[in-house]
Order: sequence, then C-alpha cells, then structure tokens
Amino acid sequence: MTETRPAGWWSRTVQRLTADDHTIDAQELRAGSASAGCEPVSACRKGAVVTVTGRLKSVVYTPRETVPTLEAELFDGSGSVTLVWLGRRRIAGIEPGRSLTARGRFAAFDGRQVIYNPWYELNAG
Repeated sequence: MTETRPAGWWSRTVQRLTADDHTIDAQELRAGSASAGCEPVSACRKGAVVTVTGRLKSVVYTPRETVPTLEAELFDGSGSVTLVWLGRRRIAGIEPGRSLTARGRFAAFDGRQVIYNPWYELNAG
C-alpha cells in the first residue's frame, strides 16, 4: 500500500521554482476559485447551475444577422468556459485579463462549454 502525503514546504518551493509561468498561474487561479467557494470548471456538469470564478482570456464581439453576441473565455486554472451575452456589443469592465465571478446554467454547444447570459460580478485585482 502506498501512502500519499501532502507536499511539504521544500517540495512546494522546488515545484514553484521549476514550474513555468502558465502552471503557476493556473495553480493560483485554482486556489482562488476554491477559496471563493466556486466550482472548478472541470467539475461542472451540463444542466447544473454553477458559480465559477477566474480570469478572462479573451473577449470577442460576434456580429450576427439575427442577434449579436459578446463572448468571453473564462479560465479558472482547471479549464475554460465561454460566457455568452446575447444581444450585447459591449459590457463595461468585460475585458481580457479581468477577474470575475459568473453564475448560470452550464451548457455544451458546438463542442464547447458555455454559460448563456450569466449573472456576473467583477472582482478586484
């Protein structure tokens, strides 16, 4: 039987010194999500109402013939979800690099994870 123990101070320090920036950023985002009491994107299931928090990687306005959409990719360190606001061209504060918390029904559309018209709150920092 193999026993797994939590990493000690030395192991965590060596890991942080040898990890790349993307890995460290993802770890910090996962820790922030857990401390905020939010679900990791990787654990969200289709149809569930979820609360996720993370950083916006991209924001794209998509003009369409029927309804324009504003789409933002939210990354929480475990995965990404696309936040889609229907009928919006721009939302103040929704910009790449901004941290936010979003709540809504988790869905899958065209092979990607989506939350349509989420409630959101911009986070400080």
